[in-house]
Amino acid sequence: MAIGEVKWFNRAKGFGFIRPDLGPKDVFVHVSAVQRAGLEALEDGQRIEFELTQLGDGRLLATGLRLPPPQ
Repeated sequence: MAIGEVKWFNRAKGFGFIRPDLGPKDVFVHVSAVQRAGLEALEDGQRIEFELTQLGDGRLLATGLRLPPPQ
């Protein structure tokens, strides 16, 4: 499980990117992953835990989203 911060999420377009704490690349997140997590949307700057899935073309996709426990 990785953790990071939502870089941006566009509700109208249905996607955004997460900046992982460990890793040089931003990770694509689709609205379907957000909805599967029981969330309506992600907010810029929000902390989020996620699984990393590598697509056939090498891009990274965030799946299995969940809110981290309170600090």
